[in-house]
Amino acid sequence: MIGAHRSRPLPMRRGLLFLLAALFVVTLPFVGTAGSVAAAELQPLEIASKGGVHVFAVEMASTPAEQAKGLMFRRELPEGQGMLFDFHHEQPTSFWMKNTYIPLDMIFIRGDGRILRIAENTVPLSEALVPSGGPV
Repeated sequence: MIGAHRSRPLPMRRGLLFLLAALFVVTLPFVGTAGSVAAAELQPLEIASKGGVHVFAVEMASTPAEQAKGLMFRRELPEGQGMLFDFHHEQPTSFWMKNTYIPLDMIFIRGDGRILRIAENTVPLSEALVPSGGPV
């Protein structure tokens, strides 16, 4: 079974929704640091799978404004970093890559911590929707 959990406890909320986007950059690093994040703003996240535990550093996107911006306009994202979206309740969701210059892997995680879908190597600047495939 594949699951995800934070290394620090979260307050328990019914129907917590997580979308982990951009855990891996699948191309060579890009030049520039537009939108880089201070280490103090990153939170640890662990994903346990059959292959072991994978540790990442993520930015939290909890407000509508943070979620609308996401990783737009970034020219690089260090390996092992990403963004965690908390929509506060489970529902199907979709994302696009408009104004996102780096290819991303999007991991859609259910409220119970199990991975529903992984969208690998999404196309930079695309306006095509990337759906979760169900409630997350």
